[in-house]
Amino acid sequence: MRFDTSQTIGVIGAGAMGAGIAQVAAMAGHPVLLADASAAAIERARAGHTKAMAREVEKGRCTDAEAGAVLARITYVHGADGASLAPFAACAMVIEAIIEDLAVKRTLFATLETIVAPDAVLASNTSSLAIAALAGAVRHGARVIGVHFFNPAPVMPLVEIIPALGTDAALAADVRALVDAWGKVTVLAADTPGFIVNRIARPFYGEALRIREEQLADCATIDWALRDLGGFRMGPFELMDFIGNDINYAVTCSVFEAMSYDARYKPSITQRRLVEAGWLGRKSGRGYYDYADGAARPEPVRDEVLGRAILGRVLAMLVNEAVDAVHFGIASPADIELAMTKGVNYPRGLLAWGDALGPASVLATLDALQQDYLEDRYRASVRLRRIVREDGSLVA
Repeated sequence: MRFDTSQTIGVIGAGAMGAGIAQVAAMAGHPVLLADASAAAIERARAGHTKAMAREVEKGRCTDAEAGAVLARITYVHGADGASLAPFAACAMVIEAIIEDLAVKRTLFATLETIVAPDAVLASNTSSLAIAALAGAVRHGARVIGVHFFNPAPVMPLVEIIPALGTDAALAADVRALVDAWGKVTVLAADTPGFIVNRIARPFYGEALRIREEQLADCATIDWALRDLGGFRMGPFELMDFIGNDINYAVTCSVFEAMSYDARYKPSITQRRLVEAGWLGRKSGRGYYDYADGAARPEPVRDEVLGRAILGRVLAMLVNEAVDAVHFGIASPADIELAMTKGVNYPRGLLAWGDALGPASVLATLDALQQDYLEDRYRASVRLRRIVREDGSLVA
């Protein structure tokens, strides 16, 4: 299906992600329907859109009239049952951004299929669930696709496009072109656990947690090493507190289970305990750090030798994941580099970073860790071994 701005885009789920996606589509010129079962969520989304467009005007990025036109293009729908969603019959594409529960999403897709036109696209913003499992809930699975935005959707440039096993190839190309036209940077990902970003990024959190659990360094020191020495915008513990430990832990568990409990993706008991205690991060006032008014931020141990050892360990794990993603056809090397720089703001692409470190050095770090721990967690990608043997490049 070829898209144009005369076509209505539907979004179901008016939380932060859904509201953000609705804003992106409306700013691109589409009429938008935004639905949620919660009236409070609808009102928060409406207020958030008004505030966001006022900020656009304040920053000189649009006029009052243009901001008003964007807001006028968004229609809010309260309810998520078949009767409430009847207006979605006019949509060319519907993007669901509801709870990460496969059964709930499948039920929604089955309901939507009875409402929308036969050629309407059914898309999911899921970050970790199988698109094929969603397509299996409808009779015409060829029109189901993953369209994974990153939070906040109006700001973050990356969108992962994930065709399911039976998704029509032409449809995937058309959806990618549509999202490109919205001003986003799109990458094509295979329908595998975590897609590109949430799979490759796991060691940024998991290995940092392991280093802390072993008492090799505290959170502040690990964050300092990754941020100040590695150039990452935020350290792993700062970022987990920003994302929410409940969300970050749930994604790790989802990938771990979907990858048949591969040790490389094993969740941390430390993070589990924080979730159980309600220490979710910034949104709860306490996570790895205390966010109460007046709370002192712990000082890192600024030991460069220690910091570079921490950084080297985490980087080796990240590079290995990126190499393995190429090996298993998760995405092209170019899309993997784009995904990690545009989706999670890494300071450079991991494949290029691995080449700069030296593939042999990355492999030596992993082999030393595996020898010390005797854990499959540190096994090197077969592709990395071959590249080292052949004195090749990770990017090529």
